[in-house]
Amino acid sequence: MTLEDALNELNAAFEPGRAEQMVSYHKQKRIVLGIPNTAINDITKGWRQALTIEERVTLADELWKSDVFEARIAAAKLLTQARIKDDAAVWNLLQSWLPDFDSWAIADHACMAMQKRLVADPSRLDEVEAWTSVEHMWTRRAALVACLPWAKLNNLKPEDQARRDRILGWAASYVPDRNWFLQKAIAWWVRDLSKHDATASRDFLVEHGAGMKPFARKEAAKYLKEPIEYPDLVTAAQDTAEEPEVETSGGEDDATQRS
Repeated sequence: MTLEDALNELNAAFEPGRAEQMVSYHKQKRIVLGIPNTAINDITKGWRQALTIEERVTLADELWKSDVFEARIAAAKLLTQARIKDDAAVWNLLQSWLPDFDSWAIADHACMAMQKRLVADPSRLDEVEAWTSVEHMWTRRAALVACLPWAKLNNLKPEDQARRDRILGWAASYVPDRNWFLQKAIAWWVRDLSKHDATASRDFLVEHGAGMKPFARKEAAKYLKEPIEYPDLVTAAQDTAEEPEVETSGGEDDATQRS
């Protein structure tokens, strides 16, 4: 399958008037075709079934380089699969996209593919840790989003407990950063963790919650049954604005439902 074939198939699924809505919602400057996420799911499912891993990597690379909004999402979906034999090329391509992340919808779909590769080979967390110290905010955010599976585990083995603690350490290191999307990612991780280990979630908030933005602190504690007292809340003026001026949903379930 050529890039032209793939783009033609995507274009055929556009809905009149949808592109304008998506440009406004996702604050996109790149080309947006106006394709619902369900259609991209169906199209990429067919591609995954028809193409070899090597062919999928090549097509995903070309789709990503096209810089079309839905093509980048399709590229990520093309590589989102739990079991992939000899997946080094897939992992390397996914990592190569990190510097291009500039939109939560695109980044979160790519992170979903990364999640599968990290679960398949947790030793890759060593590489992910390097993401946490780069200047590019979206790469640092991806370190948490790509590692969400470890927030959702029950009855952890010792090695997975160590991985969870390690990732929580990354989240804690982000707390002083006032960027809305990083704060949202911290909240997302701790909130999801609370469904599986409420004690760990509460302990994180007791130690670090006072330093989080109010909206993030509230979101992180959403499913905890007992309120948490924060004796030393950060009340800086910049924390009064709870949403950014761009892409206000910040990802999460919207990445699979609204694109």
